[in-house]
Amino acid sequence: DQGALWVHLNYQSKKSVNWLKKEASLHKVVANALVAQETRPRSASFSDGLLIFLRGVNLNPGQDPEDMVSIRLWIESSRIISTRLHRLLSVEDLCKRLDEGIGPKTTSELFVMLNDRLIDRMSDVLEGIDDDVDRLEEEVLNAQSHLLRPQVADLRFQAILIRRYLSPQREALSRLQNSDTPILTESDKIQLREASDRTTRYIEDLDSARDRLAIIQEELSSRLSEQLDKRMYLLSIVAVIFLPLTFITGLLGINVGGIPGSHFKWAFTIVCAGLIGLFGLTLWVCRIKKWI
Repeated sequence: DQGALWVHLNYQSKKSVNWLKKEASLHKVVANALVAQETRPRSASFSDGLLIFLRGVNLNPGQDPEDMVSIRLWIESSRIISTRLHRLLSVEDLCKRLDEGIGPKTTSELFVMLNDRLIDRMSDVLEGIDDDVDRLEEEVLNAQSHLLRPQVADLRFQAILIRRYLSPQREALSRLQNSDTPILTESDKIQLREASDRTTRYIEDLDSARDRLAIIQEELSSRLSEQLDKRMYLLSIVAVIFLPLTFITGLLGINVGGIPGSHFKWAFTIVCAGLIGLFGLTLWVCRIKKWI
C-alpha cells in the first residue's frame, strides 16, 4: 500500500539465501542467479520481471577500484530485490535519498538511478587513470625506466580489469533499451540509452589509456634495450683492447722452460713497454675505425 518494495540482501547470508529460495516466490533460475558466487554483467527479461547484473568500482577502504563490486537485481513492477557481497556507496546514496523522501518512486526509477550512480562513481576512477597516464608520458623521457615500469604495469592491469566488466555491462544496458518489458517506461529507456553512451565513452577512454600505456611500455623497453646495447658495446671494446695483452701475458706465464729473455735483467721492462705500445696501437686502431 506504500508503493514499491526494495529488499537489499547479502547473498552470502544463510537467512538471505533461504528467504530467496523458499519465501520470495521466485523462479528457481532467478533465485540461484541472485546468490551465484561469480557473475558477469548481463540482463535477461522474464514474463514477470527483469534479471540484471551490474558492476561498480570498489571504493571501500583498503580495496582496489578495479576489483569491481557486483550487484544483482530482480525487478518486478512493485518489488525489487538486490543482492551483493561488498558494500556499495551507490546503494547507500539511494538509501539516503529514500530516507529524505526524494528518492525514486517506482522499481524502474530505482534501477535507473542506481545504474547512474554506479556510472558516476566510475568517472573519478577513470579520470584518475587518465591523469596517471598523462603524468607517465611526461616522466618517461626523464625518469629511470625501472621506476616507471611497475607503475605502467599496474595501470594497464587496472584498465584491463575495469574494461572486462564494462563491455558486457554496456551490452546489458543496450539489451534493456530494446526490450518490450512493461516494467521500463520510455523515459527509463532514454536514460538507459544515455547511460549506455557514457559507458561506451568510458570503454573508449580505457582503450585509449591502454594504447598510450603500450606506447610508454615500448619506449621504456626501447630505452632498456639501448642501455643494454651500450653496455655490451663497451664490454666488446674492452675485450678487443685487452685480448691481445691477455694472450701475450698468458703465453709468457706458462710454467715451462725456454721462455726467451727469462735471464735478461731488462726483459720485464721491455715486455711492459711492449704491452703499453700494443695497448696504444690497439686503442689507435679502434679510434681510426670509429669504434670509440
